[in-house]
Amino acid sequence: MSGSTSDQTAAAVQARRRHTEKLLTRVQETLAAMRKERVPVTVRAVERRAGVSRAFLYQNATARQLVAEAVAQAEGRQVRSGQEAAEAVEASWRERALNAEDALRQAVTEIQTQRRHIGELMGRIRDLELDLPADAVQRLVTETTNLKQQLRTLAADHHTLTNRLAAARDNNRSQDRKIAELQALLLEQQPPTSVRHLRPLQG
Repeated sequence: MSGSTSDQTAAAVQARRRHTEKLLTRVQETLAAMRKERVPVTVRAVERRAGVSRAFLYQNATARQLVAEAVAQAEGRQVRSGQEAAEAVEASWRERALNAEDALRQAVTEIQTQRRHIGELMGRIRDLELDLPADAVQRLVTETTNLKQQLRTLAADHHTLTNRLAAARDNNRSQDRKIAELQALLLEQQPPTSVRHLRPLQG
């Protein structure tokens, strides 16, 4: 009789062990799928998708450790993703500001060149005005008028580029503030405790 009881106990222990291993396999497969899908890892989500009880996830040391590690990895990915997004935005605005500065420098150089050219032409007109025929003087006047128009256009472009550069710098400063706020928010959103610190439920 005692031998039969011992066999039954051993069989029950073996059945429970197989059942536990089966549940752990489901938890592992669920966590792997959630990592692949990049979905938030929580005890409730694992419980629902793996079809295991919350008590099992808390009370079984292996299951509890698996969930805790998955939560930590998910939190790390979230922080890294936020930082990468913030760095990409910052790089984009810095590039725009640098491009605006380059365009502004080119416009200033072109305006200075045109002003020197106009000054030279005006000097030639004053020196040769009395000796040149009327049509030559008119050609010089026309060319000078055209150059003045180009100068006004360049001055307008210079003004536009200056405004764009100022706007780019303002946007860059605004993005710096937003990036700092986003990084602070990401740090604040990290839970103060993780699943690894959860204590087993009291039976």
